[in-house]
Amino acid sequence: MLNNIDLEKKINSELNTKISTSKIVHSTLNITIEKDDLKNVLLFLKTNPDLKFKQLIDITAVDYPNKKSRFRMIYLLLSHELNNRIIIDFSLNENEKVFSITNIFPSANWMEREVFDMYGIDFQDHPDLRRILTDYGFQGHPLRKDFPITGHTEVRYSEEKKKVIYEPVKLEQDYRNFDYNSPWKGTEYIKEIKKINE
Repeated sequence: MLNNIDLEKKINSELNTKISTSKIVHSTLNITIEKDDLKNVLLFLKTNPDLKFKQLIDITAVDYPNKKSRFRMIYLLLSHELNNRIIIDFSLNENEKVFSITNIFPSANWMEREVFDMYGIDFQDHPDLRRILTDYGFQGHPLRKDFPITGHTEVRYSEEKKKVIYEPVKLEQDYRNFDYNSPWKGTEYIKEIKKINE
C-alpha cells in the first residue's frame, strides 16, 4: 500500500511530462495537468494495478472572472482498496470545451451536466449535455461570479391566473427598517414600549 509521498513519486515518475505540479495537502495528493492530458491521466490512474483509482467522487469548477483562464476544473478520485484520494485540476478559458470522461467513468454523466448547468462549461462528446438543476429556458449560469445573487426572474403561483408564472425579480425594500443597536442592549422601540407600559 502506497502512502501519499510514495504515491506522488510514482505518479510523477510515470506521468512526468503530463504533470505540471503536484503537492500533498491535508493528506490528499493534488496534481495539476493540462486540459488535453485529462483522459490519459484518468485512464492511467484507473487502470494501474498499483493505484486503483476506480471511483470518481466529484467533478466541479471554480470561477475566477478576472483571470485569463477563467475556470479551474477539479476532479476528485478515490481508491477504495488502497484508501487514497487524489485531486486533479487544470485551467480553462471561458469558451473552451473539456473532453467528456463518461466513457471512462459512467458516473461523470450527471456531474458534467451539473457543471454545464451551473457554470456553462461545455463537454465535448457528452452523450446528453443539457440542463439538470435549473428550469427549461433558464437564462445564465448561477455559480458564475457575474450572475446576480437574486437571479433574473422569479417563479410564483398566481391566484389570479391560476398558474405558475415567471416575472422579473422585484425586491422591495420599503418596509425594512433596520436598528443597528447592539442586540445585547436591546432595541430602542422595546425600551420605549416598556416605559409607556410602566
